[in-house]
Amino acid sequence: MEKLRSALAFGGILSQHDIDLIAPLFTYKELQAEDYFQPFDKVAKEIAFVESGVLHLFGSDLNGNRVTKYFIRENQFFANLESYYATQPATDAIQAVVTTELYTISFRVFELQYARIPNLYIFQKTITEATLLNKIKDNDFLNFGNARIKYEEFLRRYPSLAQQVPQQYIASYLKITPQSLSRIRKEATKKKS
Repeated sequence: MEKLRSALAFGGILSQHDIDLIAPLFTYKELQAEDYFQPFDKVAKEIAFVESGVLHLFGSDLNGNRVTKYFIRENQFFANLESYYATQPATDAIQAVVTTELYTISFRVFELQYARIPNLYIFQKTITEATLLNKIKDNDFLNFGNARIKYEEFLRRYPSLAQQVPQQYIASYLKITPQSLSRIRKEATKKKS
């Protein structure tokens, strides 16, 4: 819960009193690898904070293959805002890729706190904007360069993810085949030797 409290203090928007009001409303959950936080075809109902572990948001391409669109890492808040605000079933799913510990709160409970904690709305908007900016930066490097350049940039930006996340998810995220990623990793290992 200390990581959650620290994240709620981000930017100094919420006072310690505000944090003391909102933090106890979150519920602890543990997901095992491949457990879903948000399955396809369900309307999103929760906001989550990743205490430890990694999840991925994924959809399907035209051939029905899973495509990882985003990794959700330790110390990040996340929610499927599109599904929630549109009250439409999610077109993407969110699944743990390793054992993951979360703190969750329902949108309804969170939004009811706006009256008690006026800065909570501002905090939510700040976190949402930061998440969108991260996604934009990610898409930047994913759309340029060959497979090796994309993998090297992934390693530079997310060294801990490269250690934690199974190869098939990284390959999907980088939009390359697992075989290409395996070859690139072997070549990188040979260069180091």
